Amino acid sequence: MGLALRDQERHTYGDYLTWTDETRYELIEGAAYAMTPAPTVLHQEILGALYRQVADALEDSPYHVLAGPVDVLLPKAEESDEVVDTVVQPDLLVVCDPSKVGEKRVRGTPDWVVEVLSPSTAGHDHLRKRQIYERHGVREYWLVHPVDRVLLVYRLDKGVYGKPIAAELKEHTRVGVLPEVVIDWTRATRRLPQSDQA
Repeated sequence: MGLALRDQERHTYGDYLTWTDETRYELIEGAAYAMTPAPTVLHQEILGALYRQVADALEDSPYHVLAGPVDVLLPKAEESDEVVDTVVQPDLLVVCDPSKVGEKRVRGTPDWVVEVLSPSTAGHDHLRKRQIYERHGVREYWLVHPVDRVLLVYRLDKGVYGKPIAAELKEHTRVGVLPEVVIDWTRATRRLPQSDQA
């Protein structure tokens, strides 16, 4: 099941800032996708566990570790914020260049992005967002499948992701672009159910 479009119009961040409804949206090349329903409790628990580990590992660095929702503007060139037509809200991101982080948004490409998949967002994260992250140069992109307990890792090589590295959510995984960050999956998944249901 895909995410619903707000309408058939092309939108920019300027439009997005005027919307008063309670729905969160992501803009992908002007198309506004509704980020509903809200994430499940299990999604938030695994996201929180990942955030704690990453924030602890990077505590003494100048890097920004952010958990969504946070607006990440991905401009095509030097256009003003108001006309940017791609605005995403990753679950977890690390930005190594502090100049990209403003009070209300991140402008520019994060270095590492993690999406924790939910049934309602899986296709969006696998297809649309992977293409956008690749095009804008996100150096490493992780897709965490809590139900299947699988991790897919995309690493940028000569401007493309290529085939992902697949691993089970077991033991430890080091972040390729941030080698000081090692995820302990035992800690991150301890609240996941032991059955196939999530």
